[in-house]
Amino acid sequence: MSVAEQHIQRRAATSLPEWLQRGRTRLRLQTMVRLRWLAILGQSATVVGVYWVLGIDLPIAGCLIAIACSAWLNVALRLVYPASQRLPSRAALLMLAYDILQMAALLYLTGGLENPFSFLLVAPVTVSAATQPPRVTLALGALTILLASLLTVYHHPLPWFEPGGLQLPFYYVLGIWATVVSGLMFIGFYSWRTAEEGRRMAEALAAAEMVLAREQRLSALDGLAAAAAHGLGTPLATISVVSKELLRDVEEGDPRHDDLALLRSQAERCREILAQLAAKAEQNDLIVSRMPVTQLMEEVVAPHRLVTVPIEIKTGPPPGVEPETPAAREPVMQRNPGVLYGLGNLIENAIDFAANKVETEAVWTADEVRITIADDGTGFPADVLEQLGEPFVTTRPSESWGEEAPDEHIGMGLGFFIAKTLLERSGARLKLANRDKSPGGAVVTVIWPRARFEEPWQ
Repeated sequence: MSVAEQHIQRRAATSLPEWLQRGRTRLRLQTMVRLRWLAILGQSATVVGVYWVLGIDLPIAGCLIAIACSAWLNVALRLVYPASQRLPSRAALLMLAYDILQMAALLYLTGGLENPFSFLLVAPVTVSAATQPPRVTLALGALTILLASLLTVYHHPLPWFEPGGLQLPFYYVLGIWATVVSGLMFIGFYSWRTAEEGRRMAEALAAAEMVLAREQRLSALDGLAAAAAHGLGTPLATISVVSKELLRDVEEGDPRHDDLALLRSQAERCREILAQLAAKAEQNDLIVSRMPVTQLMEEVVAPHRLVTVPIEIKTGPPPGVEPETPAAREPVMQRNPGVLYGLGNLIENAIDFAANKVETEAVWTADEVRITIADDGTGFPADVLEQLGEPFVTTRPSESWGEEAPDEHIGMGLGFFIAKTLLERSGARLKLANRDKSPGGAVVTVIWPRARFEEPWQ
C-alpha cells in the first residue's frame, strides 16, 4: 500500500462524523427519550386496559409509580440537556440499565416471566447492540439475564380474572426464561453485526470518496494551468514592454541597466513557461482526455515499472477477429480518474504478492472490454476469497501494519474496497479467482460492457 493511500485512509478515518469513528457512541439523547416515551405510552395503555377495561386486579399504584418515574426522567433529561446531545457510552449504559430495571419492576408486580410482556426485556439490549460498543451490550445482557433469572422465582402472582392469580408450571416458566435468553443473544448479536457492517461500509465509502476527490483534483490541474497561462499572459507582456522602454532611457553603464535587463529576461522566461503549460493543457484536452485501452494500460503500469517485479502487458482483440471489423477497433474511453486509480491499485496489490512477474492483458470484443491482472504468488486464501471487496477484509498479515495502529486502516482491506468501488462506479464488474495451472497465483478480471466503457464519464 502506497504512502499516499495510507495517508488518505487515515484522513478518511479522522474526517468521518463522530458517530462513525471507532469506539464512538451513535445514540442521541432525543432518540433515547422518544423510545422511552413510546414505552411509557405502551405500558400505560396496557396497565389501564388490563385494570379498568378487563377488570383484572393488579397492583395499579405500584405500576403507575414505575411508569411515572420514567416519564419524570424523560422530562428532566429534556430540560437539562439539548435534544441533539450524543450520549457517552457510560451515560447510555446507565439509561438503558434503568430501562431494564424499570421493566423488571413492572414484571415483578405483574407475574414475573409468566407475564406475556416479559420478552420486552430484550428491547434495551437490542438498542445497545445497534449503537454502543460491545462491552456495554455485554454488561446490559448480563444484567437482563440476572433479572430474568430472579423473576422466575421472585414475583407477585400473575394477575387473572379469578382471585389468587394464574399459576403456571415451573418448567413452563423455565421455557419462557430460555426464550428470553436465546432471543436476547440472537437479536443482540444480529443488531450489533448489522450496525457494525453499516458503520464499516460508511467509513470505507468515505475513504473512497476522498480518493476519488483527490484523483479529480489531480486531473483538474491541466485546466488550472491553462487558466493561469491565459490570466498571467497579459500582465507579463506589460512588464516586458515597460522594461524594454525603460532600457532605452538608461545607458549601459548605469547600475539600473543590468537590473532592468534581468527583469525583462525573467519576464520573457515566465511567458515561455506559461506558453508550454498552455500547450500541454491543450494537448491533454485533445489527446489525454480520450485514451485508448493501450494507453490506459501503459499509464497505470508506468508508475510501477521501476519495481523489482517485471510487468508484462498484452493488448488486442481475441484471436480470429478480422482486422477491419468493429470488434477489432480499439476501444477509446474518456479519461476517468476512478478507473486509473482502481486499476493502479490492483496492479500494486499484484506486485506485492507476485514471486517473479505480473501479467496484465486487455482484450476487447464488439460487446465488452476485459482487463486481466495476474500474479504468480500464493493466490487468494480460500477462506477470504468470497469476502474480498468488503471493507476491512484483507489477505495481508497483521504484521504488515508495522508500528501503525490497526485502527488507522493500514493493510486492512480498504485499498481493494476503494478500487472495487471506483471501478464498479464506472460500470465494471470484478471477478476474483486463483490460477488452476502452474505457476499459480491470483487473477483479477475487470469487465466493462463496451458501450459503457466508451461513453463519456460523468
